Order: sequence, then C-alpha cells, then structure tokens
Amino acid sequence: MSLLIIIGITLLVLGMTNPTNNIAVKRMAGILRIAGILVVILGIFSSAIRMVEPGKVGVKSLFGKVQPATLSSGLNIINPLAKVELFDITTQSYTMSGSEQERSQQSDGPIRVLSADGLEVTIDMTVLYHVNPRQAPAIRREIGPGDTYIDKIVRPTARTRIRDNAVMYNAIDLYSKKRDEFQANIFESIRSDFEPAALFLKTCWYAMFPCPNPSRWPLKPRSTPNRKPRKCSSSCRKRPRKPSASALRQEASPTTSAPSRRHSTTGS
Repeated sequence: MSLLIIIGITLLVLGMTNPTNNIAVKRMAGILRIAGILVVILGIFSSAIRMVEPGKVGVKSLFGKVQPATLSSGLNIINPLAKVELFDITTQSYTMSGSEQERSQQSDGPIRVLSADGLEVTIDMTVLYHVNPRQAPAIRREIGPGDTYIDKIVRPTARTRIRDNAVMYNAIDLYSKKRDEFQANIFESIRSDFEPAALFLKTCWYAMFPCPNPSRWPLKPRSTPNRKPRKCSSSCRKRPRKPSASALRQEASPTTSAPSRRHSTTGS
C-alpha cells in the first residue's frame, strides 16, 4: 500500500475523532478530514499509475498470485493493490574467464575439462542472451524474482554443456579443424536448454588458454614398413668355441705325469 494512502487514512481518523465541542477544534477536524480524503485519493492514483523504464518489463502479482499479463515500457494503469517487479529484457552477457579484466558482477571462473585424449583443457566462454518478454511471468512464478535465473539456469547450463561437448573432441581438434563444429554444438545444446526457461540465446564465444603442451600429447604408434628377413652372411655364422683354460689344463695333465711313471719303473 502506498505511503500517501496510509498518511491520508491517518489524517481522516484524526479528523473524525473530535471529543470536544470547541468550534476551533471542530473547524480543524474538518480540515483534517478533507486533507485526509484528498491524500487518500492522491495515493490511490499514484499507486494505480506505474512507469516502466525502457529495456524492462513489469510483472504484476496480487495477493501472492502472479498475473499472466506483463507491463510494457512507459506509463501503465494497474490495480493499486498489485505489486510490480521489473525484469531486464536487454541483451545480457555471462562471462566465464580466468582474466580479471573480463570479470564483472555476472561472471565466473574458467572451465577446466578433459578432452577425448585425456588432456586437461581450460576454456573461457561468453554467453549472450536475453529474457523473453512474454514469458517473464513464468520466470517469476517458476524460477524466482530478479536475477535468480542467472544462478539457476544460465551458469549451470553453460558450464555443463561445455563439458559434455568437450569430451567428444581431442585437444588439438578444439584449436584447429573442429573449432567451428565444437562452437556450433555448444550453441545448439545451450539454446535448447534456455528455451523452456524463457531465455533466448543470441550467441556464444569461446577461447582456450593456454594451448596444451605438445609433449603431453599421446604418442601415436609408428608404422614400420614390412621388411624382408635379412640373410646371415658368412661372418655371422656360428663359429667354433675356443677351449677354456681349465679344459687346457685337464688335457695337459696326463702328458706331464707319463715321464715320472717311466722313471720310477727303470729305477726299480
């Protein structure tokens, strides 16, 4: 209820309570009653007329029930008892970046995901969107007041869809030949999730910093050509092994003991 209506009712009550028969007091009470009635009427008119700023839309709620009709920009005549909440329908941006210069009130940190080849990729992304003016009452009724849809819809949807699409590509493909395909898939997946929530996605951009280290890329098996078996030459054939020193001593031991036996026989 408007403050003017409360003030007018107070003046009207004071003017009607006149315990004395004093003419001056009665005259003052009459003035208070007239002033109270005028202030109440002025409060009703001021509450019935609401101005909506450009780029916003008004959502009415009466006794806790959200009205389906919206208020466009400009002057609007409404029920004095109705409450009006404004929703921003201009293009808004939500940035997920690791750079402090790109941070704002509607921003978040970068997204770290694993690619198909198991490498960690850091993705910076900006989403441009706006609220559907005709479905603003549905946002107030199903999601919440004000900018609640940012934390409930925009942030989780964007981060989840980036992760879901990044795992299907190798890290090097996200930088080169499949960059446009990856961005188009992200756009379509986020747009399909925004539409039931009365949000319209305009565009989205992404960038990855830094480039993955090539030394961490998975090694590809080298394809070796089929080679014919190599023929062994005469030099690589099996050569006879030389006898060891112990074998030479064993062979020489019988020859050294033979003269001693003959010498012992002649002496006898």
